[in-house]
Amino acid sequence: MLFRKKIERSCTYCVYGAHLEDGWILCSKKGMRSGDISCRKFRYDPCKRIPPKAKALDLSKYDPEDFTL
Repeated sequence: MLFRKKIERSCTYCVYGAHLEDGWILCSKKGMRSGDISCRKFRYDPCKRIPPKAKALDLSKYDPEDFTL
């Protein structure tokens, strides 16, 4: 997911952007920008992307016998 070919363009994931408070990005090319937009200078930085949290495992459908050898 982090390195897929078709990534949505966003200043949040750009090499030139630095995160500020309240979702604002300080771009070295364009200045202060909102995090949900992008420009022609966009270059993807996979290190800035935060993957979604994994879902909690539901163990209620299993018996305790399923976990014994």
